[in-house]
Amino acid sequence: MKAKEWFIKAGKKVTVAYLAKVAVLSAISFILYMYAKFPLPFMFPVFLDMQFSELPAILAGFSLGPVAGALVIIIKCLLKFPFSGTVFVGEITDMVLGIAYVVPAAIIYQLKKTRKNALIGLIVGTLAATVTAMFLNRFVSVPFYVQLYFKGNFDGIVKMCSALYPNATKDSFYWIYLFAAVLPFNLLRLGLVSLVTFFVYKSLSKALHWEIKPRKKTVINQAAQEPVASEAQEEKKDELNE
Repeated sequence: MKAKEWFIKAGKKVTVAYLAKVAVLSAISFILYMYAKFPLPFMFPVFLDMQFSELPAILAGFSLGPVAGALVIIIKCLLKFPFSGTVFVGEITDMVLGIAYVVPAAIIYQLKKTRKNALIGLIVGTLAATVTAMFLNRFVSVPFYVQLYFKGNFDGIVKMCSALYPNATKDSFYWIYLFAAVLPFNLLRLGLVSLVTFFVYKSLSKALHWEIKPRKKTVINQAAQEPVASEAQEEKKDELNE
């Protein structure tokens, strides 16, 4: 498909209903991101909060496409900027992780809308985001937080995690933290998001595909009807059927 054709096709999808759905899902995602979060201090460091704000984004990605899913992630994080306690670094990190999860999953599902592809997409998205999280924590988040909260003293974050990782030292901290905290934490969190998505998407599919229909339709010719019929058929396929 030529670039011009792709942009024309993408433009036709940006309807009032499309924008309304992105806005509603972004608002829900922001509420989950801002308020519905909690730590698991007996399993992970207290600064790793369990939150499931990617759920509305992955629903948008499956129903509206990867661009819509990414938009929900971006809008959610931008709305959080005024309340940031990390000079936006935490929100930007979550933005990258969310996109790394939603976009691959949505692309794979859009290639062929079946339960199998949905499962493969969710697994790939979870793994991609988890690997990204490990990379960002090693080279961005932890070094930044050490500077911000401990004035560059790495022993501060080591002591903060000493209850969970008593054998951790400055030299071994990254290995322990990345593989004992970041890896299982993201697999658990995004695994739960994926599990819920897999089981609820089919029941929500019809609501996620609603469109604003005009009261009267004037059929000009048969050629004008074909795209409408084709679009309707595509929506019927989007129900995670085998």
